[in-house]
Amino acid sequence: MNSVTLGELVLTNARIVLANEVLEGSLRVDGGVITDIGAPSRTGLDLDGDYLIPGLVELHTDHLETHYAPRPRVRWNPVAAVQAHDAQIAASGITTVLDAIRIGLDEDTDVSAEEMRILAGAIRAGMDAGRLRAEHYIHLRCEVSAPDCLDSFLAIKDDPLVRLASLMDHAPGQRQFASLDAYKVYYQGKTKMSDAELDAFTARRNAQSLAHSGKHRRMISQMCHDQGIVLASHDDATRAHVEEAVDLGLHIAEFPTTLEAARASRQAGLSILMGGPNVVRGGSHSGNVSARALAEADLLDILSSDYIPFSMLQSAFSLADGVEGISLSKAIQLVTKRPAEAAGFHDRGEIAVGKRADFVHLRIEDGIPIVLTVWRQGQRVI
Repeated sequence: MNSVTLGELVLTNARIVLANEVLEGSLRVDGGVITDIGAPSRTGLDLDGDYLIPGLVELHTDHLETHYAPRPRVRWNPVAAVQAHDAQIAASGITTVLDAIRIGLDEDTDVSAEEMRILAGAIRAGMDAGRLRAEHYIHLRCEVSAPDCLDSFLAIKDDPLVRLASLMDHAPGQRQFASLDAYKVYYQGKTKMSDAELDAFTARRNAQSLAHSGKHRRMISQMCHDQGIVLASHDDATRAHVEEAVDLGLHIAEFPTTLEAARASRQAGLSILMGGPNVVRGGSHSGNVSARALAEADLLDILSSDYIPFSMLQSAFSLADGVEGISLSKAIQLVTKRPAEAAGFHDRGEIAVGKRADFVHLRIEDGIPIVLTVWRQGQRVI
């Protein structure tokens, strides 16, 4: 988004989704900030009675890497990859996004740590040049079991766009892959390893986890606290996992895999984040706890797109339509206000006077929210 003078904007005849109600009316923007919300106006851009919701705030998307490395050993120009990713993000109603950069590599990818830093540089260049539709930050996905995790973290932690770090360990037999059968299906489907190759791979992953996970969690957590980087756990499965997260000073519980872990996270005051695809598909692809079940138990605070950008918007409307006790306003908070607060963005995430004018204009067709227009700071980007 090119730097321009942000003038006045009036939107009227809209169903405006506020934090606690849906208001049929209009709003006024001046200088990229909401200055008034009220009754329908005789002037302004007529939204024909469609919905107007806050711009979505995305904390965990793995989507950028698929543009840069769409096939094994295939690389796309990093600037082009960022632009393509940004366009899809914005068209999905996301106006603030934390792009996941992989920290600590293993054998399931051929993307190097240096290439991850190149991608981070392309994000920064796009932001500096003002040519990105959404506002981009960086989320460091720290695979703490990987031998190179700490070195990779040290090489990028000072980037000013780094806003969030998550601590994850995908070794088999625990967390996301407590089921070894699910682990086998996932990795053999992804890598085409034979049974013998998978057995050797599993043994290496477990040995690396034992050698590195504990110390990397402690060291990275301390450095994040020192630099004001928000911390998240990942795939907690047990109360002990949650207690470890609390001891390390983490704030967000990403993708808890069991009801036990979600309940413990709520009791500990962690914000519980689940994936939109889990909601849309009706369950986890790894056989873990359903995000919809957590929503029904009031154990869901934040929805992320994970690997499908549009799933944030789709899942929010799905929950509002299908889960008792979840109004549209509450469902939209899961993709706007709640993630903004968890990441420390206090100027956005809801339609309220004084907040940033980040909006999505949409209507529902055949049960699907269709994005028509997106504004960031009062400037149209879609």
